[in-house]
Amino acid sequence: MASASSVTLQFHLPFQKPSKNRPSTRRLKFQPVCISVSENTPAAVSVSPRPPSPATLPLRKIPGDYGLPFVGPMKDRLDYFYNQGREEFFRQRIQKYQSTVFRTNMPPGPFISSDSKVVCLLDGKSFPTLFDVSVVEKRDVFTGTYMPSTELTGGYRILSYIDPSEPSHAKLKNLMFFLLSHRRHHLIPEFHNSYADMFHSLETQLATNGKAGLNAANDQAAFNFLARSLYGVDPIKTKLRSDAPKLIGKWVLFNLHPVLSLGLPKQIEDPLLHTFRLPPALVKKDYKILYDFFYENSTAILDHGEILGISREEACHNLVFATCFNSFGGMKIFFPNMLKWIGRAGVNLHTKLAKEIRSIVKSNGGKITMAGMEQMELMKSTVYESFRIEPPVPTQYGRAKRDIVIESHDARFQVKEGEMLFGFQPFATKDPKIFDRAQEFVPNRFVGEKGKALLKHVLWSNGRETENPTVNDKQCAGKDFVMLVSRLMLVEFFLRYDSFDIEVGMSPLGASVTLTSLKRATF
Repeated sequence: MASASSVTLQFHLPFQKPSKNRPSTRRLKFQPVCISVSENTPAAVSVSPRPPSPATLPLRKIPGDYGLPFVGPMKDRLDYFYNQGREEFFRQRIQKYQSTVFRTNMPPGPFISSDSKVVCLLDGKSFPTLFDVSVVEKRDVFTGTYMPSTELTGGYRILSYIDPSEPSHAKLKNLMFFLLSHRRHHLIPEFHNSYADMFHSLETQLATNGKAGLNAANDQAAFNFLARSLYGVDPIKTKLRSDAPKLIGKWVLFNLHPVLSLGLPKQIEDPLLHTFRLPPALVKKDYKILYDFFYENSTAILDHGEILGISREEACHNLVFATCFNSFGGMKIFFPNMLKWIGRAGVNLHTKLAKEIRSIVKSNGGKITMAGMEQMELMKSTVYESFRIEPPVPTQYGRAKRDIVIESHDARFQVKEGEMLFGFQPFATKDPKIFDRAQEFVPNRFVGEKGKALLKHVLWSNGRETENPTVNDKQCAGKDFVMLVSRLMLVEFFLRYDSFDIEVGMSPLGASVTLTSLKRATF
């Protein structure tokens, strides 16, 4: 396993002057993860076998409507959650309007959201408009057509809700870059320590019960890793103990309940979760426990925040959100989803991954290194493909700053200043006009020069995979951090196991994965 001295990381630090033309000198740059798609999300429907060239694209009125006030948003909400389901909701409207750009309402609607009207962008060409902060504003749209009460975050608007044009944005994003860089040499060894504990726990469960639930074990390992690597503290040895995943889960529910389904009967769930806000006071005590843990263990980060001009209190609330909502939330959702796809792919892929990973680790003296992981082409491609086929954050929003024209593959559409744009990312990243076999999990899709050329269409980070986050955009500050830990997950897994079998269910946030076998390494 890697020692601290074997880790070689290069950061795209925020105090460097950002430039779109600056060449990359990294082997792997990384800088928490900015909630869930179903395992069978359909792609955007191809509405034209031969799209015209951009020069001749017709200007078309945006199809669709919002219905009557109150009635239209309510009908669309019931269709989205219950009558049709999320993916079918979008697919039926694409077929109806013969367009991947159309008007509709997005949940939650009455009485939580005062305006649920959006223009949907559901193809790989129009969707990236949402990344261009020169034409879209990202103020208070992180969760969509509503914003959770700031009582859930200590009275502060957190970085995720702040537009790059606001003065506090650069300061807070710089703080996130510092968080990810100041203990960078601890990332690989602490990931190994935390996930070695998880694998031991899973093996014990399998031996005792014949199966083992991945999700709960992954939740604990993920938080332990984040606390140990970024903050230098083992939460198990503090007053927090092993309570963090449970506390975070309750707090996240109060943030996201207007757009979640828990699988309850419609007559109970819709009025309970989607019609009125849950009182923040009910989770205040839980949040205070988390806040105190971070405040007590973030001295160096809070000191740096003061240098940047951020109060210790505001900085700490942002650390809670970045670590618990973004980073922990991403690992909670993405790791089970990724292992779901790899598990379903079967033993042939497992064997190829194990051979590649073990061979390169062996050639690096038995150590996991950044340079070594860069040589693992199939492993890297498998991670990219997992992000493509089921991105952990499926929805993005932005409000048009001025009148703009948006292009799909088939037409141009005029959007008026102030209109809300919405994108459902799985339709963009499974666009059949961009990806061959778009609905299939193809682990080697991004291998070779042709594969690497497709990386610009991997969009999970609120930006393109080929771009780097800066203080001037809304791309996830932890984009490369998330990619790093996702690669580490596969490397650690296939150093230990030849193959595995799973059972898959659904949860409100991603897949529920149960391991039914783990075959220990034999070569």
